[in-house]
Amino acid sequence: MTTQTDQSQVKAGQIILSIDAMGGDQGPAAVVAGCDDAARQAPGISFILHGPSAVLTPLVAKRKALAGRCVVRDAVDVVTMDDKPSQVVRNSTGTSMWSAIEAVREGEAAAAVSCGNTGALMALSMIRLRRLPGVKRPAIAVLYPSANPQGFNVLLDVGADVRADADDLLRFALMGMSYARNGLGLPRPRVGLLNVGTEEHKGRTELKEAFDLIRDQSDSAGFEFAGFVEGGDISGDICDVIVTDGFTGNVAIKTGEGTASLVGIRLREAFKFSPLSRLASLLAYTSLRRLRKKIDPRRVNGGVFLGLNGTVVKSHGSADSTGVSAAIRLAARLAEIQFTDKLAARVAALPMEEPSS
Repeated sequence: MTTQTDQSQVKAGQIILSIDAMGGDQGPAAVVAGCDDAARQAPGISFILHGPSAVLTPLVAKRKALAGRCVVRDAVDVVTMDDKPSQVVRNSTGTSMWSAIEAVREGEAAAAVSCGNTGALMALSMIRLRRLPGVKRPAIAVLYPSANPQGFNVLLDVGADVRADADDLLRFALMGMSYARNGLGLPRPRVGLLNVGTEEHKGRTELKEAFDLIRDQSDSAGFEFAGFVEGGDISGDICDVIVTDGFTGNVAIKTGEGTASLVGIRLREAFKFSPLSRLASLLAYTSLRRLRKKIDPRRVNGGVFLGLNGTVVKSHGSADSTGVSAAIRLAARLAEIQFTDKLAARVAALPMEEPSS
């Protein structure tokens, strides 16, 4: 049973974030440490932490930055990574994940953050928060390191739903464009549609249909349509937003993570190869640190659930305190600019596709 504690210790006028403290692979200590780090960097945010109070209260007490800025809400049950979304939906009311989403639904918090089971989080978010008018399928958007001046591209969908027809892809384009405009400060984002080639005759039927739909909306919606783009353009500078279905997008980000990890391993091996290479690594230490910071996935940790009546940020399950802090600060920025309201206005202007007879 979830119980509520007194919220008087949260300062008035701050952005309150609802945090599922129990979903990450590294446990609640990493989540609380991430809250502490975010609190130090962003003094305008406070937290409602959801999980067993017997576990969380001692962890919070050790963090000076959380004093007067954190409420622990007791929720004894936990959604595990192995739980099926359908099971979670039926038996979730006592879990920290459910409690975290419910705080957003009730207007107590401006956004929710969880490191937990992605499928379960999306299922609960859709049921409790509902979809925005004009959205048939929500999408998960991530910031992908790129060669663009802003340093990142928006990639969506990366796993909310493996299916997507032409109308879904159009709505993904509008949501991704809104995210790039409001989250990255790009007044006229460039939107590309991921395909197996850039030629207009290539790809599945739904991609060709989506090409026409997105192109026709570009002028009225205020974005540039870059047409079809390929996998190599995800980290390139041809466009700012890459639109695809959840299956392809999820494979793309997992491939990118694996490639980055392999490059790091091979670099360490190369620098340990000989005394001369070890000396070279010392001489290149500053440059290597700068490179590592630019491509560190923890700095952009956080997939945003787009298309819901509320802001939900999904942190990577293996995130450490640095990654959790990044996800929390992303949620705070989106809450501060009232991103959900802006997104709702964007997609509501687009009529829903009539069901086929």
